[in-house]
Amino acid sequence: MDIKNPALFSQEGPRFVTRLTRNTMALILAGGRGTRLYELTEWRAKPALHFGGKFRIIDFTLSNCANSGIRRVGVLTQYKSHSLIRHLIAGWTHFRKETNEFVEVLPAQQRTSDDWYKGTADAVFQNLDIIRSVAPEYVVILAGDHVYKMDYGTMIAAHVKNEADMTVGCVPVPTAEAVRTLGVMQIDATDRVQAFQEKPEHPAELPDLPGYSLASMGIYVFNTRFLFEQLIRDSDDPKSRHDFGFDIIPYVVNRYRVYAHSFRNENSGVQSYWRDVGTLDSYWSANMELVEPDPELNIYDIDWPIRTAQSQLPPAKFVFDDDDRRGYAVDSLISGGCIISGATIRKSLINSNVRMHSYSTIERSVILPDCEIGRGCQLNKCIIDRGVILPPGTRVGIDHAEDRARGMRVTESGVVLVTPDMMGQPLHSTR
Repeated sequence: MDIKNPALFSQEGPRFVTRLTRNTMALILAGGRGTRLYELTEWRAKPALHFGGKFRIIDFTLSNCANSGIRRVGVLTQYKSHSLIRHLIAGWTHFRKETNEFVEVLPAQQRTSDDWYKGTADAVFQNLDIIRSVAPEYVVILAGDHVYKMDYGTMIAAHVKNEADMTVGCVPVPTAEAVRTLGVMQIDATDRVQAFQEKPEHPAELPDLPGYSLASMGIYVFNTRFLFEQLIRDSDDPKSRHDFGFDIIPYVVNRYRVYAHSFRNENSGVQSYWRDVGTLDSYWSANMELVEPDPELNIYDIDWPIRTAQSQLPPAKFVFDDDDRRGYAVDSLISGGCIISGATIRKSLINSNVRMHSYSTIERSVILPDCEIGRGCQLNKCIIDRGVILPPGTRVGIDHAEDRARGMRVTESGVVLVTPDMMGQPLHSTR
C-alpha cells in the first residue's frame, strides 16, 4: 500500500478510506456524569440526553461511525446508563453480526480488577481482551457527548499518511471556553503535536489566531499495538489517573509521533461544526441554533443521515384558530406526538409527546419529551426536563427571582432549568 500517494487520500479515492475504516474499531466513551449540566444529568448519562427534537447526543457519534464505514463499535458505559442502554438496544442493534458488524454495550464490569472504570484510559484498558478478539489494525477513541458530523475515514487516512502512532482531532475554540474544561495542544508547521495541556488554567493561544486555542475534540486514532503498549504501561503506574488527557497524551507527545488533525471542510478549509454541549448554556444554545432558517448543523442532510431509535408516533397536531386562541409555531421544531392546543410557540425546540394547552406562550425554550404545559403558562429561555407537568399559569424565565425562589436553576446567561423534582414530581423516587 503506497501511503505516500496523495491521490489515495483524496475525495476521489473513497474505496481506500473504506478499507481503512473496515480495519478500524471504534470505542465510544459514554460513561461520564456530565456534572456541569447539574440536575439535567442527575438521572441519566450525558450521552443519553435528548437533543434536536428526536435524537440523543450519542446518535451523532454513532451516525458518524456508520456513515464513515466503521461498523465495529463498542460503547463504554458506567454512570446511570439505563436509558442509554435502552436507546442503544432500540436504535442501534441492526448491524449484521454475520459480517462482523456490531454496536455493543461494554459496561463497567470489573473485567481486570475489583475496580470500576477509573478514567477514560482505564475504561479502554479493561476491555483490551475484547479489542484483541476483534483484531483491528486501528482503534478510534471517541467521546459520546459532543454534537458534530465528521468523516472519521479522512482522519484515519491522515494518521496513516503521517505514519503517526497517535492522532488527535482538534478544533479552534475561544480561549475562555477552554479554561479548565478542554485539552489544549500546540503544534508545529507539520501538525505534529509539541505540547499538550489537559483542562489548563491558562490555555496556550494559537500564534496566528489570538484569543483562540487549539482544543482536543476527544477523538483519538491509535495504531492498535501502540494503544495496547501505552494502556498496559499506564495501568502499571500507581501515580496515574488513567486518563487519556491527563496521562496518556502528555506522556507520548515527546516520545512518539503524535499528530493533530484539524476538523474542517476538506474542500473549502472552513471550520466544521462541533459543539461541546457540556453546560446548560451551551446545551440550550446548540438546540436554539437548529431553529434558525439556515443552521450550521444540517440535520436534514440526506448524504449524512443522523440515525436514532424511531418511536412510533402520530404527527404533530395544531388546533384552534380563534382570534384569542390560536395554536401555532414559528421558527421552531415540533416533534411527533405533540399537540399544540391553542398555544403560541416562537423560536423553540419541542421534543416528542409534548402537550401545550391554550393561552400558553413558549419562547426560546427547549422542551424535552412527555411534558405537559398547562393553560396560560409563560415560558421564556428555559429547558424543561422530560416528564415535567407545569400547572396552569406557571411562569418560567419571566422573573428570575421568582424562578430561584421555586427551586429552579438559573444560569449566568439567564437559562432556567426545570426538572420534575423541582416541581415536586419525583419521577425517580426511591422511596
